Amino acid sequence: MTQDDQDATGTQEEAGDQPGVTGRLRVLATSDVHSHLLGFDYYADQEHPGIGLSRTAQLIAEARKEAAEAGDIAVLLDNGDWLQGSPLAEPALATDSALAPAIHAFEVLGYDAVGLGNHEFNYGLSALSRVLSALPCPAVSSNITPLSADDTLPVHKHLILTRHFRRATGGQDGVAEVKIGLLSVLPPQTMLWDADHLAGRLHVDDMLRSAKAAISDLRASGADVVIALAHTGEGDDTARDGMENALRPLSRLPGLDAAIGGHTHLLLPPPDGSGRDWEIPVVMPGSGGSHLGVIDLGLRQTPQGWRVEGGSAALRAVAHQTRDGLRPVVSEAPDLVLALRDVHEQTRAEMAAKVGTLSEAHHSYFTYFAEDRALALIATAQAAAVQPMLLKSEYADLPLLSAVAPAKFGGRAGPLNYTDVPPGEISRRHVADIYSYPNELRCIIVNGHQVRDWLEMSAGLFNQLEPDADARLLADPARPGHNFDVIFGLQYEIDPREHARFDAEGRRLHEGPGRIRNLQWNGRPMHGDQQFAVAFNSYRSSGGGNFRMLMDAPGLPLPPQMIRDVVGAYVASAHDLSAVFPAPWRFSPDLGVDAIALTGPGARRHLHELPENVARSATELDTGFLALKLRL
Repeated sequence: MTQDDQDATGTQEEAGDQPGVTGRLRVLATSDVHSHLLGFDYYADQEHPGIGLSRTAQLIAEARKEAAEAGDIAVLLDNGDWLQGSPLAEPALATDSALAPAIHAFEVLGYDAVGLGNHEFNYGLSALSRVLSALPCPAVSSNITPLSADDTLPVHKHLILTRHFRRATGGQDGVAEVKIGLLSVLPPQTMLWDADHLAGRLHVDDMLRSAKAAISDLRASGADVVIALAHTGEGDDTARDGMENALRPLSRLPGLDAAIGGHTHLLLPPPDGSGRDWEIPVVMPGSGGSHLGVIDLGLRQTPQGWRVEGGSAALRAVAHQTRDGLRPVVSEAPDLVLALRDVHEQTRAEMAAKVGTLSEAHHSYFTYFAEDRALALIATAQAAAVQPMLLKSEYADLPLLSAVAPAKFGGRAGPLNYTDVPPGEISRRHVADIYSYPNELRCIIVNGHQVRDWLEMSAGLFNQLEPDADARLLADPARPGHNFDVIFGLQYEIDPREHARFDAEGRRLHEGPGRIRNLQWNGRPMHGDQQFAVAFNSYRSSGGGNFRMLMDAPGLPLPPQMIRDVVGAYVASAHDLSAVFPAPWRFSPDLGVDAIALTGPGARRHLHELPENVARSATELDTGFLALKLRL
């Protein structure tokens, strides 16, 4: 490894240090780029030092140069979730004629192959097929099966790339051929998350079974090396059918030489050197182009073909976190910036279109413990859009609630990942900052028992806090914030001293009193047999987040409406924006527990909204987050 392996923690022995090694294969990997192709934050309309494939491109060029100088082979792969995410992707996806910007990026950077992630399916099979047909490199997906010929996507079940060593011994004219086998898997839950697009058209098979079959086929076809593009998180050691995060058991499949993980946006190897060992080299390069994964595999030529002899895995970061914020390690690649210049300017112009006016700041810095006006605005806009259809339906007499979860809450995306919209005139970029996901509006009919379990599942976000114990993190970093549903139109309290009733998979853990206290509707205790209509999003309605209590609940048919458009229309329609839903929940009073809430450095502008003792406790961490001490 070189000094350029920033934030690197190597695994296994260095590939080039093994006796008998006659060549080295370098695998360069990106994952979960989410169309963050440039180092630019379109929500804030300013440069962002910690994201952008344009920055990763410089690391790719350096790593390729090192390989070329050593006479090694290098391949560049992406592990999925490259199509959806940044506003940069949306103008092209809204038309049948324009090419997705990611296609230009893959062409400029010379990708050898790409896998598919679950978010590739967010815009439907027709849009995805059009994008895949325009790719400059092959796409691979080993665990998708079309249910009719009309829904076949232009992808390979698995793929062999043929490359040549020119310094290896053997082979005609000093050239030796190496066959690199690739497979790619994504979570079977994709069928739930995008059921509107996939139901009856595409099946997503179990990742482990599909990977095992692909490895067998690749070996039978003569692959010397087999690499998995595994769009899945680390998960448990024990293999189970239908796992969403299965990187651990997948990495132990016989015949697999290296794996690239993703989906959960984590860093593997961890920058702090923690974590467990892997039996093969494994990388997970964060998200948004924040890191480049580098796997080096030593190859030894034998009479039977090439054998892998040792390997290493490392990450290279585009930026470092300092006390003064993120500092870029590399500049942006001029050729990629130039290739995307027109769509970049088009996106900025479209995001600058005026929508309306907000009288107060709307931000998500305190969303886990205090009022979040952005969530209240979304909830109110959702309810306003559903109400006319509800009144014309058989459910017209039901109370209407509205469920929303934060979209930007720090977490794995870092301390800059918060909604932050100032008061005054707002544009489309501000609306996208308030609601960044491409979800559609839905409405579900549930009873009081389901509502309580829904809230219990959401309250699992919080760590269990103990009286008279040292303060611990308020939120469990393993539970994603986009599953912290807040249901407006109710009144309730949360007691984090109790055990969480459900785990992240939606499995019931405890039958005790739960964390939800004093659950009321219209000032009166809610009863289990009461019925409610609840406005919410298509991700949750399709099973996203494992809210099992909502399965099989009936829904109210609605015309297609993107929630972001619903929010924009509500603001533009000159409604009284002060008349939004009031904050529905609080922590139970006088719990006698201490907790540490993490938020972004931008929260300093809003500390006046908090009790004075909480505001005074603000401490900036080396990670760039701001820590606030809460007494609950």
